[in-house]
Amino acid sequence: MASNPQDDARAALTAAGQLPDAEIDLAAVALQLARIDAPEADWRAASAALSELAQAMVAAAAADPEADAGDAERRRLVLAEVIHARFGYAGDTEDYENPDNANLIRVVERRRGLPVALGVIWLHAAEAAGWAAHGVDFPGHFLLAVEGGRGQALIDVFAGGTGLQAPDLRGLIKRIEGDKAELRPGLVRLMEKRAVLLRLQNNLKLRRLRAQDLPGALSCAEDMLRLAPGQAGLWREAGLMNQRLDRIGAALACLEKSLELDPAGPAANRARMVVEELRHRLN
Repeated sequence: MASNPQDDARAALTAAGQLPDAEIDLAAVALQLARIDAPEADWRAASAALSELAQAMVAAAAADPEADAGDAERRRLVLAEVIHARFGYAGDTEDYENPDNANLIRVVERRRGLPVALGVIWLHAAEAAGWAAHGVDFPGHFLLAVEGGRGQALIDVFAGGTGLQAPDLRGLIKRIEGDKAELRPGLVRLMEKRAVLLRLQNNLKLRRLRAQDLPGALSCAEDMLRLAPGQAGLWREAGLMNQRLDRIGAALACLEKSLELDPAGPAANRARMVVEELRHRLN
């Protein structure tokens, strides 16, 4: 009997969830998340397109001695040239809320996406070139940092790979948080690969919640937990969604797992109260 594509993808997520962060193949895992969301889509064609991009990036890096020697700004320019100018990727400014913008297969097909989806492509390309790069968990807008021997280039991948300096970041935080917002310590936080993937999947989960598709949002959270089984906050969220769906046994299991991982603090205390209430309902 033929295997179910979604089952295969979820098995791949579970396997990735057991890996150390550094060993995760970011683009490959993002394609598995996309397969679950769009099982009819051609994920192998998307994978081949990403391989073609990686090969182009290797050649471009080798052809630019300054970039390859560690100039972060040159690296930004080479990445932008390959990803945006040559392959045509861009931020979807016309239909930002389209769920396809958070699905890597559809992003590869359409050459349009959300900041974090484009970030996955940038990180994939940078890794192919042998250059260190990280997602940046800027509030409300995913950014990218490309490392070099003489510093770091901060990049807005949604805006075609534009470089960002302190005044640009200040303008960005004011657009997101209001005119009184200012730059503050901790705004530019480098992300691990797993965190980038969770942020990508969170876009889909939030869209389903806004559409009042609670079972769909719970399914997203469960897939996130396959990839990040140590995230107490996600277990709590899955528990509360199960509670709202009247799945009492599943809600208890999720909340108890969250308390096992994170037994202290206000969130744990609230989870404990819900657990007590659910146990009373079972008795």
